[in-house]
Amino acid sequence: MEHNQEVDSPNSVIHHHHHNNNNNNTMIAGNYYSASSSSNSPTTLSRYENQKRRDWNTFGQYLRNHRPPLSLTRCSGAHVLEFLRYLDQFGKTKVHTQLCPFFGHPNPPAPCPCPLRQAWGSLDALIGRLRAAYEENGGKPETNPFGARAVRLYLREVRDSQAKARGISYEKKKRKKTNPQQQQSSSLAPPTANSS
Repeated sequence: MEHNQEVDSPNSVIHHHHHNNNNNNTMIAGNYYSASSSSNSPTTLSRYENQKRRDWNTFGQYLRNHRPPLSLTRCSGAHVLEFLRYLDQFGKTKVHTQLCPFFGHPNPPAPCPCPLRQAWGSLDALIGRLRAAYEENGGKPETNPFGARAVRLYLREVRDSQAKARGISYEKKKRKKTNPQQQQSSSLAPPTANSS
């Protein structure tokens, strides 16, 4: 019985993490799950669709293992938060506590006893997929527990606290992706220098 729970719910989360172990500290949304689909070699469904189905099954398993068992219709934003906290035990992202000397350091020089958590980007992407899956499986948008205000606030809080603890700015990372080429082309090859 215990084995079954391991395989069906958290294991999918654990499995994907092992592949991305080495650059986990800098991972943002999406990449956390990406390695998994390569082993499945999907033919018709996209990587996103496969992952969404796996996430939905994992959440269903979580509801069945819940004490007392929960039906999807009785599931609220509070249960979604419970699920996200439950997933933290399978996290691979080191999140420093305020008492840790490495609090706010993106690349700590030595190991520390701080807890491992699910990275904010992973949770954010997961909630996006589950929110879509809920409606695809017959749920009404207005009762979607994954879109609850409490869930949005929780994700924002996780993002801000992890950014502070790990010394990363998520906004900066997003901007960097669009700018480097423009900056390079203007600074390395100014049109005036070439023409004169």
